[in-house]
Amino acid sequence: MTASMIILIVIIIVALVLFSIETLPADVIALGLMMALILTGVLPAQVAFEGFGSDTSMMILGILILTAALVRTGIVQILSRKIFQSVGENKKQLYWIITGSAGLISAFISNTATAAFYTPMTIGLSRRLKIHPSKLLMPMAFATILASSVTLVGTSTNVVVSGLLTQYGLAPLGMFELTVVGVPILIVGLLYMYFIGRHLIPIRDSKTPDPQAEILAYISEFKVTPESPWAGKSLNEIGLGKDYDLYILRILKESGLPVAPRASTILQPGDRVLIEGNKTNLLTLREENSVEFTGEFEPNSDMTRNLSLAEVILLPGSPLIGRTLRGVSFRDRYGLQVLGINRKGETIRHRISLTRLQVGDQLLLQGNPETIQSLARNINFRVVSGEMDVMPETRKTTLALAIFGGVILLVSVNVLSLPVGVMLGALAVFITRCITPEEAYRQVNWSAWLLIACMLSLGRAMEVTGLASLLADEIVELIGLSNPILLLSTFFFLSLALTQPMSNQAAAVIITPIAMQAALHLGLNPRTFAIMIAIGASNSFITPLEPACLMVYGPGNYRFFDFVKVGSILTILIYVIAILMVPWLWPL
Repeated sequence: MTASMIILIVIIIVALVLFSIETLPADVIALGLMMALILTGVLPAQVAFEGFGSDTSMMILGILILTAALVRTGIVQILSRKIFQSVGENKKQLYWIITGSAGLISAFISNTATAAFYTPMTIGLSRRLKIHPSKLLMPMAFATILASSVTLVGTSTNVVVSGLLTQYGLAPLGMFELTVVGVPILIVGLLYMYFIGRHLIPIRDSKTPDPQAEILAYISEFKVTPESPWAGKSLNEIGLGKDYDLYILRILKESGLPVAPRASTILQPGDRVLIEGNKTNLLTLREENSVEFTGEFEPNSDMTRNLSLAEVILLPGSPLIGRTLRGVSFRDRYGLQVLGINRKGETIRHRISLTRLQVGDQLLLQGNPETIQSLARNINFRVVSGEMDVMPETRKTTLALAIFGGVILLVSVNVLSLPVGVMLGALAVFITRCITPEEAYRQVNWSAWLLIACMLSLGRAMEVTGLASLLADEIVELIGLSNPILLLSTFFFLSLALTQPMSNQAAAVIITPIAMQAALHLGLNPRTFAIMIAIGASNSFITPLEPACLMVYGPGNYRFFDFVKVGSILTILIYVIAILMVPWLWPL
């Protein structure tokens, strides 16, 4: 063992300790690890920095930009609404829809891409059904990884192993050759996460809560126009409660007479409906364009693109205190529209334009971001949103979805590699203005990207120093060649272990040739070993270093050992399935 190997082992141990105690953010630890490799001479700087321009890091960046475009154009919100409408209040059904659909999609596209797409949607749905996001995000991420062995294209690791098989004169893996073992792995994994795994996930609130994360009930008001599809329909037919999770407080007829809301109440043109709901649900209703929010801006495509949302608290001394929105001509005076009012949990049963405002009232405002920023500089107002929400650009929903689908198609038929495909998609959404570069860069989770890019240097160090190959050779020598099943198990866990510090593909490239040589030396079937390694390298749950897990690490407020606790049992289950089925389906 060389000095570089010893130094590398020490660095790995220190990094694992720091990851476990979490005194520093994970991305800072990863950056420190990379710098330690450079400063100790284990890796030259140019080699250590290769991770930032690697296929993996560029793939992650492209996927994050594409996902931001899907959110910007409202696709994620639309799909979330459809799922919410189908599950109603059934939280158990929500689990199966999210994990099942994520697993199905991930069988044909990158699990990282699937996790990136599902993360914002899962967070939104969990909040609407009052489920802590951590209870759904980890199962969703695990579902995308579990599906990696369902098809050949479920993960690029399978493609790498297939290519290595051809180098030994063997037939490549078929598109659905792994399905017979991949489907049981997916089913057992989802059942484990439902009955056991999700109960092991702790609910941990952030130390610095985001004000936007708090779900506030706003009072809002809309008007039924003559051309509205809701005119002439009953409240039961419209389904404001079921489909939009909004509570109807009162209906005011055009004559000014109030009407108690009942399921059989028919809405007529001119009716004004007072509703209560959170910001997300009010925004969902507004996107439908079925009704007109009181004081709505005139439709204007250029203005609509630049509209933002913000939550503003009225401070003492505000000129709005004691006055109504109509009385101060709020929209004309400030150039902003009030979509709703929150008053410390109190339910307002008057028209919001005629409600006298009080100190502490929180207004949900819509308008030009520059106008909102100017309001923030006024000492009588406080903008409490961490950053302003941008209104979805729903006119380009179909275009963004077509770009995303086109990328997946080109990658699936091997016209383009995944990194090239997603970066081409990122270029396409920029050119078509589905999202601007500035908007995309604000949405990209740079800490996750930095973590991945830095951790790639560790995998490179294990290759350059020869530590990975040394470990593989030593373990094979220790186990011996007399017990094929034990040797097969060893390669499974070795490939699984090496996927933690390095990419799945790199681990497969290192382990597979050693396993093939061992199989040929013993006169065993090398295909059996290759498939066992493909499964082991593709199913990484015991640390959050898998890209799909990193997507949910921050939003779920997880800790390093949460994955160890939940993923260890799952890993054992997958091993049991693999060791029973692989030698049976591909005899040794």
